[in-house]
Amino acid sequence: MPPDTAFFLSDAHLGAETKEREADRESHLHDFLASLPGRAGSLYIVGDLFDFWFEYGTTIPRRHFPTLCALGRVRAAGIPITYLGGNHDHWLGTFLSDELGVTIHDGPLTLEAQGRKLWVHHGDGLIGGDLGYRVLKKVLRNRVCIGLYRAIHPDLGIPLAGWVSRKSRHSRDLRKLDPDLLLREIARPRFAEGHDAVMIGHFHHAFEHHEDGHDFLVLGDWIERFTYAVLEHGQLRLERWPVR
Repeated sequence: MPPDTAFFLSDAHLGAETKEREADRESHLHDFLASLPGRAGSLYIVGDLFDFWFEYGTTIPRRHFPTLCALGRVRAAGIPITYLGGNHDHWLGTFLSDELGVTIHDGPLTLEAQGRKLWVHHGDGLIGGDLGYRVLKKVLRNRVCIGLYRAIHPDLGIPLAGWVSRKSRHSRDLRKLDPDLLLREIARPRFAEGHDAVMIGHFHHAFEHHEDGHDFLVLGDWIERFTYAVLEHGQLRLERWPVR
């Protein structure tokens, strides 16, 4: 692959189930990350890699140590990683950036690469009618609320948040994908702004649409689908891991 080939993935929701139940799909993800040196120029994590992530002053969720090591090996190979927070792991702190060299990005990302102009976003809160979620999002990201939550001991706070995250994720998983709605409300307005590609996660369905030089991709997940996007030679496509 060309040295500037970019990879995009989202929605692994690691930590949503017991370690034993997640062992196979966690192994799939780690194998995928191990495959990147020598063929990837960059990696973009488009939210919800973890089902919950919160950093205390001296504590991070220990459950994810193997995945952090896998990301560290990608960075050690010289591959830059950009991490867009999702609706489950939006409380990203400084550990990933300070210790692993991961670039943390909040909100939509405009990426210009290989002659393309991409608009990348986790995908939450973009559909009309999500007013309740948008209000909740502002509350959860309020500095006062974050400070209050940090006062809860990690052995209580992390399991509690994990339970809430599982309830939220399962309600999202049951929804069917409405491609026409996503094209109308998310993709085409960004095309009109001058972007020629739009990429989101969040919906746990893999979908790609190509029209008149514009691309719209929904990344799927790493729970059942194991899908990811590749930008190579200016072309975007979805692939499934393991490559067959």
